[in-house]
Amino acid sequence: MKTSGSSVSRRSFLKSSAVLAAPLVIPGSVLGLNGQTAPSNKITMAGAGWGMQGPGNMGNFMNEDDCQVVAFCDVDKEHLKQATDAINGRYGNQDAKGYHDYREMMARTDIDAVMLALPDNWHGLVSVEAANTKKDIFGEKPLARTIREQQAIVKAVQKNGRIWQTGSWQRSVDDFRLAAQIVRSGMIGTLKEVHVGLPAGHSDFAGTGSKTQVTAPPAQLDYEMWIGPAQMEDYIEGRVHKNWRWNYNIGGGQLLDWIGHHCDIAHWGMDMDNGGPSEIKPVQVDFPESTAVWNTATKYRTELTYPGGVKMTIAGGHDDIRGGTKWIGTDGWVWVDRGGFEASNSEWNDPKKRRAIEYKTPLYTTPGHFRNFLDCVKSRKPTVTPVETAHHSAIPGHLSLIALKVNRTLKWDAAREEIIGDEDASKHLGREYRGPWKLA
Repeated sequence: MKTSGSSVSRRSFLKSSAVLAAPLVIPGSVLGLNGQTAPSNKITMAGAGWGMQGPGNMGNFMNEDDCQVVAFCDVDKEHLKQATDAINGRYGNQDAKGYHDYREMMARTDIDAVMLALPDNWHGLVSVEAANTKKDIFGEKPLARTIREQQAIVKAVQKNGRIWQTGSWQRSVDDFRLAAQIVRSGMIGTLKEVHVGLPAGHSDFAGTGSKTQVTAPPAQLDYEMWIGPAQMEDYIEGRVHKNWRWNYNIGGGQLLDWIGHHCDIAHWGMDMDNGGPSEIKPVQVDFPESTAVWNTATKYRTELTYPGGVKMTIAGGHDDIRGGTKWIGTDGWVWVDRGGFEASNSEWNDPKKRRAIEYKTPLYTTPGHFRNFLDCVKSRKPTVTPVETAHHSAIPGHLSLIALKVNRTLKWDAAREEIIGDEDASKHLGREYRGPWKLA
């Protein structure tokens, strides 16, 4: 796979930037002096995307002694300055280099791993480039904007033997793991039903939702590059930074913004990290008027059928489907959310008692989501949320959105990853890229 862009060809910028592979001037502390971690154990890291998730993610990595952040990329000059200032301020030097073009940063051979916190329309291209340039990757959910892009990422990561960690951090929290362990250990009997409750509506994360007029892009933002492979559209401040997720040209609304969290946990308990549904039925959806700046679904509901006849309901804005994940079996039920845990067995509701249980099927335990990634970069063992898991966790969300858009039930071949007998719906599995961008 390869990518191509509008300003310079891949070959020309790699040739012109070959000097980037030369050693950096590194402070003595990084070389193992003054009791610091020795270079043989130091993971050099770069990042891309300083909007919402980037600062927190990079802050967590910079807090680890065996990780050194050396570069960052953003197409907004103000965001890029904020990023490099934060990195250099953390280390007390000016060593971190800023990049406008992710391909130039990926060309560096002295970078071991990258953190990607980009709008969904960029996940496919940048993740594939990172894998092909032998970088280990911490990427955000959903895995990509479409199923076809996700398949390309999985293929690139596997082909290049890369370590992948998804920002589905709930798997590194005890209560989510314990809830899934209860289900996997057969403690609620035979699983019959699963509820995945997601948010509804829109949230004005950037405080710019009222800015709905078409204007010229600000000077510090390379809007052409920001749009990238998505279809070109007028610049409106209210649908760019942070609020891009409410525009189907770039993101996938609440459904895809959250599917990688609560459906990820649902699949963990269902033992479906490498499986998926066979049928997706649209039940209800509310889309904004066609003239609205934000056009993603504000209320939605689908019903999915899994192997063994297990029924999953994915819903946002429906009072009968509680936020979080709930598994219902023949002998009981368990529900978990951020800060909430309830079950039919009152003993499981006691944190000490549920931690003391000897589970028949114990699940992956981490020392922390970011620490887990760094440990796996060193050990080359899979993380708690590897690329294959991220792919399968997001597929129910993608298929639900397609079913809601075409307004009919879909049949899904989970092994072949194809919609059965519906050519029109199958077109939504991928999207045509705006030239000259390509994901081949």
